[in-house]
Amino acid sequence: MSLVYAGTCCHSPAITSRGEMADPIVRAQLLAAFERQRQAIEDAEADAIIMVSSEHFANFFMDNMPTFSIGMADEYEGPIEDPNWLKIPRTTIPANPDLSLRIIKDVIQTVDVCFSQEWKFDHGMAVPLHFLTPNYETAIIPVNINCQALPISPLQRCWELGKALRKAIDAAPERIALIGTGGTSHWPCTPDSGKINNEWDRELIDHLINKRKDALLAYCDEKVYQDAGPGAFEMRTSVCIAAASEEQSGEVWFCEPIPIYATTCCITTLFQL
Repeated sequence: MSLVYAGTCCHSPAITSRGEMADPIVRAQLLAAFERQRQAIEDAEADAIIMVSSEHFANFFMDNMPTFSIGMADEYEGPIEDPNWLKIPRTTIPANPDLSLRIIKDVIQTVDVCFSQEWKFDHGMAVPLHFLTPNYETAIIPVNINCQALPISPLQRCWELGKALRKAIDAAPERIALIGTGGTSHWPCTPDSGKINNEWDRELIDHLINKRKDALLAYCDEKVYQDAGPGAFEMRTSVCIAAASEEQSGEVWFCEPIPIYATTCCITTLFQL
């Protein structure tokens, strides 16, 4: 079939672990935006969701850190974190290994990508899935971009991954939704944890929804680190989705700094049929 929906969303673990500590009006707006995105995926009748996220040393570490990896398991499990802390019950997440294999075979023609038949989802995927597929009825194909361990992939390569994913999606008979998670300013596990650069975030989101390729690829990692923190390296997941949906301008459905969540929470739609 083709791509039927593309968007981005936040994945801060605090959205669930300390969700009730946020301003109740702002939190209600965030949850409404998640629900809107869930409904958009449902209305698009997606057979599968390809979720592009960053891995937080849950499965990949310094002894084995692929730049790009795509899951090809029979099923997945998550969250890998303590469910009592994250406040998301550990569950089995459905997969589609046949579709994964076809996607991998197509992507690997132009972009070097690893694959994994074992994958336990951390909050980067578990938090979005908790809201977007609460009944876990839709097959998930996870894609990881290394955004943690240097050297990380150049933004140009992440753009190329998005183009390769789109080509593979359009070659598949299934209806596929594409979601990128994370990527706004945050300083995890540092003395600056909780700091937010809302101006930087809004500029990035504006470039994303308007698919300004040159502006997105012009970001310098050293400047990103300085202005938006190491967590902002996750912008690669959103750049990937923008590349895959380049022909259509997007919309911001929610974008607000939430200090107790230690980041700007943002939900966008970048492509709809």
